[in-house]
Amino acid sequence: MKPERKARILVIDDEEGIRKSLKMILEYEGYEYFEAATGEDGLEMVRETVGIDLILLDIRMPGRSGLEVLAELRERPFVPEVIMISGQGTIQAAVEATKLGAFDFLEKPLHRERVLISIRNALQKTKLSRECQDLKKKAEKHYEIIGNHPLVQNLWKEILKIAPTNATVLIYGESGTGKELVARSIHAHSLRARETFVQVNCAAIPEELIESELFGHEKGSFTGATEKKTGKFEQADAGTIFLDEVGDMSLRTQSKVLRVLEEGEVQKVGSNKISKVDVRVIAATNKDLRKEIKDGRFREDLYFRLNVVPLYSPPLRERPEDIPILVDYFSRTFAEENNFRPRTFSPEAMDALTRYPWKGNVRELKNIVERLMIMTDKDTIRPQDLPEPLREKAEAALPDASGVKTLREFRDLAERDFLLAKLEANGWNISQTAREIDTPRSNLYKKLEQYGIKITAGAGETVASPSREGGEEESPDSEGQDGR
Repeated sequence: MKPERKARILVIDDEEGIRKSLKMILEYEGYEYFEAATGEDGLEMVRETVGIDLILLDIRMPGRSGLEVLAELRERPFVPEVIMISGQGTIQAAVEATKLGAFDFLEKPLHRERVLISIRNALQKTKLSRECQDLKKKAEKHYEIIGNHPLVQNLWKEILKIAPTNATVLIYGESGTGKELVARSIHAHSLRARETFVQVNCAAIPEELIESELFGHEKGSFTGATEKKTGKFEQADAGTIFLDEVGDMSLRTQSKVLRVLEEGEVQKVGSNKISKVDVRVIAATNKDLRKEIKDGRFREDLYFRLNVVPLYSPPLRERPEDIPILVDYFSRTFAEENNFRPRTFSPEAMDALTRYPWKGNVRELKNIVERLMIMTDKDTIRPQDLPEPLREKAEAALPDASGVKTLREFRDLAERDFLLAKLEANGWNISQTAREIDTPRSNLYKKLEQYGIKITAGAGETVASPSREGGEEESPDSEGQDGR
């Protein structure tokens, strides 16, 4: 059976007869054939040719030997699989090639079926490896921390600083702010990144079962324990365990977690045996643990053990500037993963999303975006497509059009309201407002004069203030100022 696409196979062998023979076999089977007569030429071919899927490499060649070429290839990232071939095959050579990472070892004279079986198996391994890498990249994409706000950028700096250490981390923040993403990012950038990341939602596990979940149990240790179970701490040995909503643990369980942190020891429910584990602990909570300590619901000694490095995951309302970025990211990701056509959000709809309080934070925003992607048929999502609470925000942002007769009058009214809103958001600072709305300061002055928005002299910076009747109201402080 021919492969779905032409796999690219490179043959590196100093014998012309071997190269010709393999070329006939491989091209007949539908593979794309490349060749080199020396190790140096083969390495150059790997550097210059995009997408080599497999290399057939002779062990004995003039100049650089096949084993030397293999050793150099293994130092490079994303190297294809290598099948070694030799006319003087020995067990020692085969062992050495295997140690260097060769997929298979073929002896000359080469037999067609043996060569093809080895090639198919190697290409299948390559395919699985690439699929695994793609899945890993997709999984990592799901756990990206998105945002340009200084709070988010500072959080990233802290993550990168603490990740390479084994320090215990306590992430605090409201529900839906992305505490799990922070924990996974710490693990992904740590020295334990290749090991297991185990997540435990302490709030979702009944109190009578959480000890069994965390530390495991012996068969028959309690009703329903029909077999021996390995706990989450042992599963995370050499890796990272993430204790989400750690503030919901019972005091009894807290004491056992403290033992793990202090001694690196776990004890299964119903067992007298103590096991050693090497686990990095990251915890998260949306509760005020200091208040929980005061009320007797959380151990102070455990708090100090967990709170070695505290990290703050900011709520969405503290970084509204990131909402358009998140909306774009969630909509594009959803469209790609579900084969939906791309959709955009109108400025009015985006404004409503930006001004909404988002009590559920990023999680709530993501759910709303996905719902809109599914339920809206139009290419542009407008305010009327938004759920009711968001529609109210959009409608509240519209200027009062009662008494307005022409489109020009409505545009002027909307522009005046927009400028007032931006000025208020920037503390009535002219320069800062002009930068935010991307207009020259001179143009902003003209607009303010046009709409009767008074200019007053501030300390070191000219500021604006609203008038009620289109610029007709004057005060002693503003007398003689014309806005120019």
